[in-house]
Amino acid sequence: MKTPHMTPARLVSTVLAGLIATTAAAAPPTARPDVSRPAAPDFAAPDADPALALRLQQEETRLRPQRAAFPGYFRQAYARYPSIPAGTLEAIAYVQSRWMHLQPEPDHEGGSHLHMPRAYGVMGLYHGEGFADQVGEAARLLGVPASKVIADPRTNILAAAALLDREISASQISASGTRAKSEQDEIAPALARYAGFATGDGEVQDFARTSFAYDVLLAQDRGVNDRGIVVPERTVRWERAFTPDQLIQQKAPFVRLDVESDRVITDQYAIDPVSETLQRTAPADGDRLQASSDVGIMSTDYGPAIWNPAHSSNYTASRSAAISAVTIHTAQGSYAGTISWFKNASANVSAHYVIRSSDGQVTQMVRNAHTGWHVRNHNSYTLGIEHEGYVNNSSWYTTAMYNSSSALVRSFCSKYSGISCSAAYNGAASSGINVLPTSVKIKGHQHFSGQTHTDPGINWDWKRYYTLLNPGSGGTTKVLDSFESSVGHFNTSPAYSGSTTGISTASSATRNCTIRHNGSCSLRVLLKDNPNSSANWAVRLLSGSGSPSNNVKLSRSNGRIGFWVYAAGSGMSVAVGIDDSDGTERSTTRSLAANTWTYVEWNLTNSAHWNAWVGGNGAITASTVTLDAIWLYRAQTSYDVNVYIDNVTIKN
Repeated sequence: MKTPHMTPARLVSTVLAGLIATTAAAAPPTARPDVSRPAAPDFAAPDADPALALRLQQEETRLRPQRAAFPGYFRQAYARYPSIPAGTLEAIAYVQSRWMHLQPEPDHEGGSHLHMPRAYGVMGLYHGEGFADQVGEAARLLGVPASKVIADPRTNILAAAALLDREISASQISASGTRAKSEQDEIAPALARYAGFATGDGEVQDFARTSFAYDVLLAQDRGVNDRGIVVPERTVRWERAFTPDQLIQQKAPFVRLDVESDRVITDQYAIDPVSETLQRTAPADGDRLQASSDVGIMSTDYGPAIWNPAHSSNYTASRSAAISAVTIHTAQGSYAGTISWFKNASANVSAHYVIRSSDGQVTQMVRNAHTGWHVRNHNSYTLGIEHEGYVNNSSWYTTAMYNSSSALVRSFCSKYSGISCSAAYNGAASSGINVLPTSVKIKGHQHFSGQTHTDPGINWDWKRYYTLLNPGSGGTTKVLDSFESSVGHFNTSPAYSGSTTGISTASSATRNCTIRHNGSCSLRVLLKDNPNSSANWAVRLLSGSGSPSNNVKLSRSNGRIGFWVYAAGSGMSVAVGIDDSDGTERSTTRSLAANTWTYVEWNLTNSAHWNAWVGGNGAITASTVTLDAIWLYRAQTSYDVNVYIDNVTIKN
């Protein structure tokens, strides 16, 4: 194809299009391993909360039957509105509610937290209160009462489909006036309009609307299969869905890039080979968003955060007291919705930071030196962190979120003498108001006096959080992932990384509670061959949602990282990748015997265990590092292979 004239932004899109890998479907299964013998636990997580673990199991038992009905409702909605790409409704439900039929009440568990507009049903539809009246609009489109849209899950899903179909129709009319069939990466503008945030604010709300569209497409791009929630994995061509500047602002991870052999460099853009995100290398000439706002620049208070300021009427641009405490919140809403609300001039509420559940992305909205309005009479001396989600659904509290939040708070502890990480709350989670003494410096909204809100609530794991804030407090052995309640750090598909070769997108990584070495569950990695490729299998099973900063910091000093692994087939070998200060190092491989549990381990200080990979030097040299991925290797085969991983552990 000839391109006689191409702008830098268009060039980036063109180059990215050539780098994003697509893979195909799969093959027949092999036998499952023998699990007749009981598994005895070898390690106990030092920060485990048995009572919370029991509640999580009970919650899963309660939610699974409800979630089992939703796929049938989604199919009915697609049949009625065929313009909507398959998987989109499941992804919206994941982003808005984690597949829980929301029925908020003003006085229930902080239902009106932040005074934020409440969301209803499995699709999380708004009903006015400062956002769009999606419930009322959809009721009119369907010809049903608004009360039915709120109360009935099937109608709620149809309502969302009707609203999205309307937005797709507005942008997918061909020149001849006929409807064009949409693809996932073509509906980002329709998703942004559908989001339901405040209208008439133009650029002020652009970031939040783009963030909503990005979240929905990211859920599809990675796929979800966890505790009854299933979002089919479908490759998104990001360069078609968003402009380069939008991708920079969202800190979008291009983890499908083969960073060993591909680089993207133009006059204005490049891809960082370590973070695998698109970076701007020169100022934007005439860039509308950059000219009107500093949205998306690096935060001056906390480097990893996106800076996106709240409306000036929602905070005080000064402080009357020194910073000496941190307030942990659950937003009772989505990440994008919370950001949108803080930018609404009439909200009269704000927090300093907002954290996304899926990957731990952090957006700062109020400078640390300014006073956020989040904890009433204690605003003057506190820093507030809003965590995406709802207090009565533990699915929101992911490993990525805990790790990202704790890393942020550790930065406070190092910067402000009045905040000590050892003075964080280290007790049981609870509902209701539970006032703690002022000597406890890091605690929940519910722990301050004079409050009416009860977040973060019964599902926030304070013992785990305390150990993350104080890494040495858990002893010399720390379990990074036990897979007892979720897939933990490994919440992306095995086929997601472009460094992966040989397997199809039908491969999956899911929690499995029938085959395990420790505890009750393990991570089942199902590898399916890509029939269109004869390449040997090399699978980069990414940790931390493809963003290593979301992982627990590992100390190099006398450090060893290891895990139990069961290969239900012959010829498998395994390795790990570690993100060091100078790039990524990949370990030597360990061969696995078939159909038995094997413990594999590598020494962080032994250079004989490491080889240079992306930008690395073949040795772990930084004092602290993060886990990039577990690597799985096998000669190409047309048969399925199951690999089970349990208790990913760091020992110092």
